[in-house]
Order: sequence, then C-alpha cells, then structure tokens
Amino acid sequence: MVKTVEVHDIPISLTKDIDPPYSIFTSSEKWVIVTLASIAGVFSPLTAYIYLPAIPIIATAFHKTIELTNLTVTVYLVFQGVSPMVWGTLADRIGRRPTSLGCLFVLSLACIGLALVPTTHFWLLMVLRCLQAVGSASTLTIGAGIISDIATPAERGGFFGMFTAGPQVGPALGPVIGGVLADKLGWRSIFWFVCISSSACFIVMVTFLPETLRSIVRNGGTLPPIQYRPLLPIIGRGRKNSEGERPPSRKLRNPFRLFACVDVLNLLVFNGIQYAVFTTILATISSLLEIRYPQLTEMDIGLCYLTSGGGLALGAMFSGKLMDWDYRTTKEQFTRTIVAQQGIPGDVINEEDIPIEVIRLKRLPLWMIIFCTATAGYGWSLQARATIAVPLVLQFVIGFSEIAVLTTIQTLLVDLVPSQGSSVTACNNLVRCSMGALLVSMIDLILDRLGVGWTFVLLGGTCFISLPLVWLAVCIGPRCRAGRSARNSELTLR
Repeated sequence: MVKTVEVHDIPISLTKDIDPPYSIFTSSEKWVIVTLASIAGVFSPLTAYIYLPAIPIIATAFHKTIELTNLTVTVYLVFQGVSPMVWGTLADRIGRRPTSLGCLFVLSLACIGLALVPTTHFWLLMVLRCLQAVGSASTLTIGAGIISDIATPAERGGFFGMFTAGPQVGPALGPVIGGVLADKLGWRSIFWFVCISSSACFIVMVTFLPETLRSIVRNGGTLPPIQYRPLLPIIGRGRKNSEGERPPSRKLRNPFRLFACVDVLNLLVFNGIQYAVFTTILATISSLLEIRYPQLTEMDIGLCYLTSGGGLALGAMFSGKLMDWDYRTTKEQFTRTIVAQQGIPGDVINEEDIPIEVIRLKRLPLWMIIFCTATAGYGWSLQARATIAVPLVLQFVIGFSEIAVLTTIQTLLVDLVPSQGSSVTACNNLVRCSMGALLVSMIDLILDRLGVGWTFVLLGGTCFISLPLVWLAVCIGPRCRAGRSARNSELTLR
C-alpha cells in the first residue's frame, strides 16, 4: 500500500511493504570491501606522483631535455583522463571484479616494461607510460562503482570518505618514496616497486574481493558464475546465496550521455574547477619552496608533501562521516514530520523522495570559504617568505577543506546515477583531469605575470566565484532526478 503526502512542498511516498535489504553484506564486510577498493585506488595517484622526482635522472639517462621528458607526464595525464571512460563503462556492464583485476594486471605489465626499457628507445618509454596510465587511473573509478553497489545513501558518505582517504597516500608519500628509490637504487627501482606492489594487490583481490555489480548479484544474495567468485569466499560466508533467477543482462551504456544530464554536468564543471586549482597548488609546491626556501634539501621538500597528504586523509574521513550524520538526521526529521501529520507510526520515507542535493551540499559553502581563504594566505606566506611552518599549516588546511569538497561532489554524483557509479566517476575524472592539465600548463606564465601572492588570490577567487553552481545544483537537481526516474521507468515497461 503506497500513499503520497506533501511535506514542505516535497512529495513523499510512504510504504508499509518490507523491501529486501539494499545489500546482504554486513557493515564490517562492507568496510572490508571498501578497504580493498581503497588499496587498489592508491595506485592511481601513487603511479603519477612517485615518478616526478626521477624526471631529471631519466632525462639524463635517455639523453633528453627536461622539457622533452616532461612529455611522459603529459601523455600520462591524457590517458589518465580518457581511459576510465572505457574501464568505467565496462565495470558497469561486465562487473567490478574482472575490471579491477584487469586494471592491476595491465599496470603490472606496464611497470615491468618500464623497468626494462632500453635508454635508446625514448618512444617506448612514452608508450609504456600511456599503458601505465591505462592500468592505474581506472582503479578509483571502479571503486566508486563498488560503493554504489553495496552502500545506501545513508552510509555512502562515510564509505566514500574512507575510500577517498586511501588514495591520498599517493600525493603524500609518492614523491618521498620516488625520491629515495631514485637516489639510492636508480630510477628503474621506482617501476619495480610499483610492479611488486600492484602484483601483491592483484593477488589479494583475486583471493578475497567478491563481485558486487547489482546486475550480476543483485543485493549480493545471488551467487554469480564461478569466474566472478573469489578464491577464498570469506566475505559473505555463512549466508545462503541462492543461484536464483539471474538479473537481465545490462546493455552497454554510453557514458558520454551523462554529459547531457544538466545537474550532473553542473557538478562536473564545479568539481573540475576545484580540482584544477588544487592540482596546481600541489604541482607548484616543490618549485616554489625551492625558490623561497633555498636552505631546504630535496628530501626536505619531499617531506613537505606530508602536510597536505595528512590534511587530505583526515578531511576525507571527517567529511564522509559528517555527510552520513547529515543524511540520518534529515531523514529522521522528515519521518517524524510525516508521522505527526498522518498519525501512522512506522511509515518511512522513500529514499528517492529525500532532497539529496540539499543534504549533501549544505556544508559545501563553508568548506569553500575555508579553502579559498587558505589558498590566498598560502600564496602571500610564500611571497613574504614567512617561516616554513606557516605555508605548511596552510597546506594542511587546503588539503583538508579541498578533499571535503571533492568527496561531497563525488558522493552526490553517485547518488544521482547509482546504476552508473563507475561511469559517472569516469566522467568526473575526465573533466577534472582535463581542466587540471590545462591550468597546470598555464601556471608558470601566470606566476611570472602576477607573482606568487596575487596568483594564489586569483586561484582562490576563481573557486569562490564558482559557488553559485552549488545553489544551481540545489535548484535544478530534484527536477532532473524526477525526469531521469520517469525515463527509466518507461524503458523498464517497454
């Protein structure tokens, strides 16, 4: 029996029917699955950042200029942005487990080739760097799809916080590890390190990671074909997984169609602006610190990345838990209001009726103000050559507030199209990597023209003036979601 009432001009559907659980995995099992996905996600940023300290050594080994060697970074960024569009679509179609394993396998093979590449074949270095990006970049995309499979909106924020915190090890420790390996064992040791690490992760995923794609296992209660099962099915052990009637095969969806969703596109542009500015801040840390604080060694500069990495990790976990708390309190408030009006205890709110944009974005302006202020202050602290503690503290604040923004938007994007969690994350990756690469390529010119202080005022100001896109998302979101839901219902009936 279904009734519809109006609460604050929002149509709410009440149902007494007891639906099956969204996922049969227990809370602890979900955390294990998300942790596995987070470990795999580490390789996306780690592979990019661990390479940077070795660029001068590689340039010398291949008898190329630094500028020409930097092309290996450029092509990596290009494929880092494009390849998830393919892997993400496959993950939404053929399953999370095979695509995760495929990514790690390609990454391991590429690293073996890079570790053995002759210094007379610079073109091969470029090709293998592209292949390395293809293997590493999509682990984050697939992980987001896994969370959309197993987590309800009420717990999705916390899981995304945990998932996002793991990959922040890359920006924090990557340059330090890369610098030490290149200095002590040579530049080839960097690729052997990534190869061994990704191979170990591959073995762990083969052994323990279950398939979660809902078109294959529904809520986890349908036993998948044998090729989708882990070697040790510890997660979910003890439950009666029924073969049951298999869900219909899902058609391969074109991920580029998501760009036609106005609410999704709005969030992608907003997120891309913030990510581009943050990436530019990270990209200029070493060069600006070297100029402003000449007493710092290369090892010291590498250690300076730890402050931003710490802010990223803590900010991701804190903001994720805060989003879950906001969701629970809002849902409880709506439920109490409906019960009071109808006098029917036990009625619950349909998840689709909750104004998810309002809940997710309510704290975003605060995070943005903190980020923009810290960015401007960071630039002027470098300009004034303040004691090194000042820019380091501001780096922590920048990382904390920025990852809160990025985690919020990523969670909301999956909320909007949960059936295409990997695809929408791939679209997000494409937009933000493209905008990031463009801004990074221009930052040296901007620094030369404006100076350090005013450059970072410009970057922070650009983020601040993008705030109206947040209110636009709140305004157009419910209508766009309703339209998609109606179209999906029509397709289902056909």
